[in-house]
Amino acid sequence: MGSTSAENAENNGTAGVGRRDLIKRSAALGLISVPTMSFLSACASGGGDDQEKAKSGEKTAKNPLGVNDSAGMEFVLFDGGFGKEYAEDAVKIYEKNFPNVKVKFSATQKIQSTLQPRFNQGNPPDLIDNSGAEQMDMGVLVGKNQLADLTELLDAPSYDDPNKKVRDTLRPGIVEMGQFDGDKVWILYYAYTVYGNWYSQKALDSLDAEYPKTWDEMLAVCAKAKKKGMAGWTYAGKYPYYIPFSMYPMIAKVGGAEVLDSIDNLEPNAWKHPAVKAVFEAYYELFKKGYILKGTPGLDHIQSQTAWAKGDALFLPNGSWVENESAKVIPADFQVTVSAPPGLDSSDKMPFGTIWASGGEPFVVPAKAKNGAGGMEQLRIMLSEASSKNFTSKVKSLTAYNGGTDGIELTPGLKAGVAALELAGDNVVNPRLQDWYVQLQKEKIGVAGLGEMMAGRLTPAEAIKKIQGFADEAAKDSSIKHYKHQ
Repeated sequence: MGSTSAENAENNGTAGVGRRDLIKRSAALGLISVPTMSFLSACASGGGDDQEKAKSGEKTAKNPLGVNDSAGMEFVLFDGGFGKEYAEDAVKIYEKNFPNVKVKFSATQKIQSTLQPRFNQGNPPDLIDNSGAEQMDMGVLVGKNQLADLTELLDAPSYDDPNKKVRDTLRPGIVEMGQFDGDKVWILYYAYTVYGNWYSQKALDSLDAEYPKTWDEMLAVCAKAKKKGMAGWTYAGKYPYYIPFSMYPMIAKVGGAEVLDSIDNLEPNAWKHPAVKAVFEAYYELFKKGYILKGTPGLDHIQSQTAWAKGDALFLPNGSWVENESAKVIPADFQVTVSAPPGLDSSDKMPFGTIWASGGEPFVVPAKAKNGAGGMEQLRIMLSEASSKNFTSKVKSLTAYNGGTDGIELTPGLKAGVAALELAGDNVVNPRLQDWYVQLQKEKIGVAGLGEMMAGRLTPAEAIKKIQGFADEAAKDSSIKHYKHQ
């Protein structure tokens, strides 16, 4: 997942604030016009006149990727919840290291509509933060050979320690997330996102309650909240693919991580697993018992986060970008906290603490970039300890760099995220649907399946049948490149 996007930000007057993610991504059905998979496939097929590649520079200890020290470099960033200052700071370092170069830097929320035509024409930028509501479909880009393999970057000396490769400085799972069908790495996820149930510790304390470890306890806490005029839950109703941020790791907790793997692999009847049925029925209870904030199906991500910050609802399924994205509306004494989802009972296959955490903000270097080495060098700079600390201190999120928190006063949400990761240990799951099959995950499973169920328009059984049908269609669609866990 990942990660900041700006779904509908321009429509609600919060342009430049929004979320990415995740996981960190196409827009929700009916809100923003989303190109169909076949259209994206056609757009990503290339066909224009390729731009002339910059000549390679001399490889040295300070320039291990052989960047041409006089060739321009173009960097396009997604302008979302993380802002652009962290990237601008890293660009200044690039320009300092290559004083004869001026980086062409820009930030936009319109990634797909701005850049897809340039892929088609053969003149894409050198580095792209491919995120937001208009994210280009990663599976299509990989399947159409539109991205450069980043293995050279990963095997290069790290920015801080020439005796350590870049790959050896990264958090667990980052390299694997960038892989689709083998050892090649197509994407570098820069942010590191902790997903789960976000809440105010102050609000929970006011209910004289502890965070629930089982679903029965969750319902009991929601009942307490309801008596005090607070809804148990809210979520981004217009973008209900936020719900899986806590639902998917709960499925893994109940049935084992292999259940999520079979779902990712589009295996027949994967959605009919008993663990999926049990978790769908558990979440549906929130609707049936009236524990969801009234009007939630009509809220976008900013509106639901604002209602949560105001104390209208206790729990919010979200990612660790939420603290920064909602900073202007979260009270100073809110005590932003995140926890892994509850389980069902002692028969669960994984322990309490099982959580979804993964890379967000997917950075890519196009295969036809004029200065691909420059794009990779910019990423190498961003993966230094100094750049990582700069990002974390400014946007309240971890990076892919495994460290970079020493000496930084962590915010409540960031502290909670680190604590959640420590509690999880090896029990961290990383569903790949949102990377491999964007349209399936967001429009179909999210909007047409989970969104309808949580609004009470589908029963769990109906939702499962509908979602399994969507997955079967995707599995049989020969125009889609299919991926499987290795």
